[in-house]
Amino acid sequence: MPAPVDAVDALDAKILRLLLEQPRTSVREYARILGVARGTVQARLDRLERDGVITGYGPSLSPAALGHPVLAFVHIEVTQGHLDDVGDALATVPEIIEVFSTTGAGDLLTRVVARDNEHLEDVVQRVIRLPGVVRTRTEMVLRERVRHRMLPLVDAVGQTAGTRRRP
Repeated sequence: MPAPVDAVDALDAKILRLLLEQPRTSVREYARILGVARGTVQARLDRLERDGVITGYGPSLSPAALGHPVLAFVHIEVTQGHLDDVGDALATVPEIIEVFSTTGAGDLLTRVVARDNEHLEDVVQRVIRLPGVVRTRTEMVLRERVRHRMLPLVDAVGQTAGTRRRP
């Protein structure tokens, strides 16, 4: 379970900002920039990982640069009692890069990438054939207006934390 918001103080927010802005920098360099001991930064990083605030490290990849420039959101309505089975089956489709349970008209919302429109149709047809899928509704993305980002949220949490100290 992720840590509650008050588990992140102002120093944690500064560390998270550096991780987002300069992900390939060393802990020693983060400590120098922040003016704190390297052990302090490392201990904070370890706690943020343990508390589920930091969920992983790695490059951010472009599906378009990997030959999949088409992006769509596919809403999926599922037969009652089959949500887990359908979710597991969706996890085997490489072009489905995210799946969320939702409220509203559908049960699942998927983020799907494809090489072209024909490939997208093939992926959607594969989804439709899954046991437990009742119907789908596809919305194609025309243009990304705001890229996935965390920095504004980290800044807001850091400002809320102010100078509050962890016990």
